[in-house]
Amino acid sequence: MTLLQIILATLTAGIGSVWVAAFLMRAGVDSGRGGINAQHLLSLAAGALLATAFMHLLPEAFEGQASPHALFATLLIGVVFFFLLDKAELWHHGHEHGQGHDHDHDHGHAHGTAAALTGHVHAHGEGPHHADHAHPHEGHAHAHAHAHASEAGPSLSGGWSLITGDSVHCFGDGILIASAFVADPRLGLVSALAVLAHEVPHHMGDLVVLRRASRNRRLALMKVSLAGAVTALGGLVGFFLVEQLEDLLPYFLTVASSSFVYVALADLIPQLQKRLTARQTLAQVFWLGLGIVLVTWASGLAHGH
Repeated sequence: MTLLQIILATLTAGIGSVWVAAFLMRAGVDSGRGGINAQHLLSLAAGALLATAFMHLLPEAFEGQASPHALFATLLIGVVFFFLLDKAELWHHGHEHGQGHDHDHDHGHAHGTAAALTGHVHAHGEGPHHADHAHPHEGHAHAHAHAHASEAGPSLSGGWSLITGDSVHCFGDGILIASAFVADPRLGLVSALAVLAHEVPHHMGDLVVLRRASRNRRLALMKVSLAGAVTALGGLVGFFLVEQLEDLLPYFLTVASSSFVYVALADLIPQLQKRLTARQTLAQVFWLGLGIVLVTWASGLAHGH
């Protein structure tokens, strides 16, 4: 039963987020015409990830037999690990694209949760100034595919390099969701919701990049959906892996928390740190709070409260 729940949840988070992203783009969200812009989605995703990490994953991890000191050390190591992954991607792409692009990485993170999306929105007079922003999630080989997409254009070979990196990212998401499900199916549902929330603006960026490389919208949607489907594969692997290492489950949950915290604080929130009017700032805070409330509400429903 748990395995079936993991498969359904990972497919919903992986593929569902792609289709939600496509729907929002069709409704004009990416250009600000739909009343919800990229800033709102980023705020919502950040709130959902932080609430899931601090209100659900970490408390569940601390209910196990592991010592608090060991879990806090794991949390710290996890955050540093994702930071180093970012650095590795910056170094790799700096050599791959040559020194001429060094100025694109001055801020130390050029990432894709909405880099292409925000760059696209900026063309319409909106979006953050951090257009080159990197994704710290585990194994994200796609961290800078977004940042260089507008320069690379069709040379992305149909966007398959971006899809390969996205697939690795989605595989990691699947493992995180499976870890949460093994601990508690209700916790797994909350984690899947948080993953879906932060993947929506990310996949909007993917779709923008692929549509620049190829004008075929259906092909772009199919490619991103294939990458999203890899989340289910990660869920399967995660289920059997965690089942064999059940004593290490609190550490798996803590690593998942460190991933969510890093994505929110190093990727999403820096894109929101810009000079805004009081009304725009209140809107950011509202959507951030809404993300926290939605995750808490979903958790309450799952627990029957």
